[in-house]
Amino acid sequence: MYAYDELDRTIVNERVEEFRDQVARRLSGELSEDEFKSLRLMNGVYLQLHAYMLRIAIPYGTLSSKQLRGLAHVARTYDRGYGHFTTRQNIQFHWIKLADLPDAMADLAEVGLHGMQTSGNCTRNVTADQWAGVAPGEIEDARVWAEILRQYTTLHPEFSFLPRKFKFAITASDHDRAAIRIHDIGLRIHRNAAGETGFEVMVGGGLGRTPFIAKTINDFVRPRDILSYVEAILRVYNQYGRRDNIYKARIKILVHELGIEAFKQDVEEEWRLIRDGALALADDEIADIRSRFSYPAYETLPDASPALAKALENPNFKAWHTNAVAAHKVPGYAVVTLSLKPVGGTPGDATAQQMDAIADLAERYSFGEIRVGHEQNLALPHVAQRDLPALWRALDRIGVATPNVNLVSDIISCPGLDYCSLANARSIPVAQELTRRFANPDVARLIGRLHINISGCINACGHHHVGHIGILGVDKNGEEFYQITIGGRADENAVLGELVGPAVPHAQVADVVEDIVEAYLALRQRPDELFVDVVKRLGVAPFKERVYAAR
Repeated sequence: MYAYDELDRTIVNERVEEFRDQVARRLSGELSEDEFKSLRLMNGVYLQLHAYMLRIAIPYGTLSSKQLRGLAHVARTYDRGYGHFTTRQNIQFHWIKLADLPDAMADLAEVGLHGMQTSGNCTRNVTADQWAGVAPGEIEDARVWAEILRQYTTLHPEFSFLPRKFKFAITASDHDRAAIRIHDIGLRIHRNAAGETGFEVMVGGGLGRTPFIAKTINDFVRPRDILSYVEAILRVYNQYGRRDNIYKARIKILVHELGIEAFKQDVEEEWRLIRDGALALADDEIADIRSRFSYPAYETLPDASPALAKALENPNFKAWHTNAVAAHKVPGYAVVTLSLKPVGGTPGDATAQQMDAIADLAERYSFGEIRVGHEQNLALPHVAQRDLPALWRALDRIGVATPNVNLVSDIISCPGLDYCSLANARSIPVAQELTRRFANPDVARLIGRLHINISGCINACGHHHVGHIGILGVDKNGEEFYQITIGGRADENAVLGELVGPAVPHAQVADVVEDIVEAYLALRQRPDELFVDVVKRLGVAPFKERVYAAR
């Protein structure tokens, strides 16, 4: 966990009081909604279909048990008893009254949480691998660098009014759990041929109306230079990014239109002017940030636990253990993913009661730490293997031990037309129906790893472009239809999915997905051949034939 200092607390508290005054002026009529809009967006407040929505940043996906209890308190006191975890390691509250927002923000500030820069044309919450610091084989803890980026970007005067929103993601593992290639800037920490640690910098990724996978602009940027290099990119974007057309304003469009080599030339020219200035990071500055992260006092434990071996004789525990428990870099420990995707539930939702209970379990079994992943699940990153059976029973009692992590019913979904004023179609009912269709755990295990992503509009908050199966809601003459893509992925081999065929009405979506899955089972050459690998090998045609043969 990172220890925030007095400066952080002062900034957050001052922002709360500033926003309290702005809300008072809006409620009195002194500010119109148009005048209030830019002010509320700076604090993560949206006006959605039914109410204001408050988005809270969870920097690099790390929460303390105290902070999770703070979120539970806000859900219970000011909302309708739950929160929604998003693909950007944020949490959203969809039913807070405008008059209650300052008090809710003040309560969150008490535990070091806020909504600054979770909306608006600025640099957004910096996200990272949710297993950073505990993943076997990672180069180093990527959260250190995410924190450096957080401090650098927070309230940066030049980058608070960009042409459009701007997102960072960072990883230090070979397997990309942070989806860095679909971000405006993606950073991969790695070692060069000389064994030196540095950053591969990718730029121009993003989904939405015009999706792109990020391109590498520099294979190796040294740690001392990473802030100046990032600033050079942002300066070029700020100068040349489109401000006349919201649909062409993201950096991905600039990179695409200029070409990566021409864009790189502009960045390198800008970088030469600033790389040896104030943004050059000294070793002691990096060490200071690193020293503010505290790590658990791990016990010396054996790799094997008799209690665990006995528990694995229980088929229900074994099924959960197989997909929810991952290896830890410290012997005798494990990383446990908590599924927020119950059968028939809303993906990413957690009740106040669940959040309180998870906070208690984190203190008992995970040194008081919780992580949020972009897949809309939570994780306990420091669990002793001997404690896994007891933890499983406790998680099962509160409904977050569904054995579906990384399986077909572990669905990523945006809130869709049930909440969002931008949406064209519902997302949640589609996700709920699909979880019911694939509720049989034996069938899910037979299918294997398969990710379904659902978005209710072209803004792609559900990342449908990079779902193994992607579902996009569209409007056709006032009716909800859905386009289906297949073969996408968001990991280190990121690729955009391909359209299967014409959009289908709401009532047929689950049937179409079942047809695609049945085609996959018939076409795969081995039980362990993944869905995305079959699509890569055969293309879309055999799936399209299966889906539309009877339609």
